[in-house]
Amino acid sequence: MANMITLQSPIDGFEFTALHAEPEGARRGGVVVIQEVFGIDAAIQRDVARWAALGFEVIAPSMFDRQQRGFVAQHDAEGLRIGIQYAGENGDQNPTSDVQACIDALKDRGPVFLVGYCYGGTITWRAASQVTDLAAASSYYGSGVAASAKLEPRCPIILHFGAQDPYIPVEESLAAIKTAHPDLPVYVYDHSGHGFNNEGPDADPADVLLARQRTIALFEKNTN
Repeated sequence: MANMITLQSPIDGFEFTALHAEPEGARRGGVVVIQEVFGIDAAIQRDVARWAALGFEVIAPSMFDRQQRGFVAQHDAEGLRIGIQYAGENGDQNPTSDVQACIDALKDRGPVFLVGYCYGGTITWRAASQVTDLAAASSYYGSGVAASAKLEPRCPIILHFGAQDPYIPVEESLAAIKTAHPDLPVYVYDHSGHGFNNEGPDADPADVLLARQRTIALFEKNTN
């Protein structure tokens, strides 16, 4: 069962909420799950439950608590508008600091991994170059990755994009990332669009499964 906890961000002492779930069975490590712009919605709650069922202790921070505590939006135009607004207001440093607080809450009990989707995919990419005590990371369809492609990750990281994504110019993103990091694993899923981990209408089930398998394989490889 998941429950809400409170953590303190090291950058400013701000106390934010996060969804926390204990692992089922033998503990394999910790996973920090970073939301899309819609908050800790049903899709993120399902993802938290899925990671917990795989044996990971999970923390999913509510990234926009500074703007609106407990913010959750519908996946519609208005929800997207407000989410994008809050993401801009939150800046670049607050999210990374909040991720560090989540890592610090998990690191004494084993390796800590990071996965993020959409907005969270961008935060995952940025955090991987700035936080400490992170074993590995997996970034899904982060629209801001290309603009910050020159960052140097401190841990192993893989990136996922949907070839049918209407919001991210995938070829341009791929070119920017590969120019800065020729050997970085970047996976493009031909039959899926944006947000495919949510298993919506733009998701190919085989793509969803393959991306998850690659992410788990990365985490298992970097357990020690």
